[in-house]
Amino acid sequence: MAGQSKNTDGYSTVAHRLLMGLLITLLVGLFLFWRIDSPRVEQVRMNIIDRVVPNFSWLGLPFTKAFDLLLAAKSYEQIFQQNQNLRRELQQMKAWKEAALQREQENAKLLDLNQVKLDPKFTKITGVVLADSGGPFRKTVLINIGKHDGIIDGWAAMDGLGLVGRISGVANNTSRVVLLGDTSSRVAITIDSGGQRALLVGDNTNQPTIEFLENPASVRAGDRVMTSGDGGVFPPGVLVGQVIYSRSGRLRVLLAADIQRLEFLRIIRHQIREKIMSTGGLVGLPPFKPSPPNDE
Repeated sequence: MAGQSKNTDGYSTVAHRLLMGLLITLLVGLFLFWRIDSPRVEQVRMNIIDRVVPNFSWLGLPFTKAFDLLLAAKSYEQIFQQNQNLRRELQQMKAWKEAALQREQENAKLLDLNQVKLDPKFTKITGVVLADSGGPFRKTVLINIGKHDGIIDGWAAMDGLGLVGRISGVANNTSRVVLLGDTSSRVAITIDSGGQRALLVGDNTNQPTIEFLENPASVRAGDRVMTSGDGGVFPPGVLVGQVIYSRSGRLRVLLAADIQRLEFLRIIRHQIREKIMSTGGLVGLPPFKPSPPNDE
């Protein structure tokens, strides 16, 4: 048994060597055949290629598809990278656009401040908005000026474009400003188109309503709204905004001030005018005194 096993192993080794030798000889012969530079051999090679290659073209299909997938993956990676770059550039452009809009708005406010014409007796002091201290039913902001700066309760507050609200609560270094949209806000206004007087009433929105208007039919959207000065709380002639109609047909005011982006507020020092108690006080002349009779 052991002898038969050794003979079998010897035969398989010899067969293996013969096969390897034949394979090497075939490959060397094929290489030499393929390298022979002769017209007849070239013709034979072309005939072999014409017969063999088309029949085995399916063998190269997986490699072709794999190569195509590799190219597609590389192209997708490039497109993805370009998309990411475009997204970053778009974010930068949005940031630049926002900065440009803010600068444009600040520029418009400053230009408008240069054109504001109020009573020359009025003086102004500017404060920085510290925080929004309001709740869901109260619209107020805090500013960094107070009693030490001479602020008095009730003075009007405006930004660079229009009226914002009034001072309601003063501490030593801070003050609270109640905005026009607050439910406690009531402002006497006049509409430029017909000179009608009304009341601007806050309803917890940024577009307060117009109430107690004598002739609403004569008011048009876009009419300018100014403070009337009635009641002595606000000085007359301060821009509030323009008239708009809500979806329900109610008259409202689109505020000129940008309530959503309050950074600086200008407080108008408004001294209450002296009340006139008599016609003599209105005219300003001394009371008439009859002259003594002349004896001559």
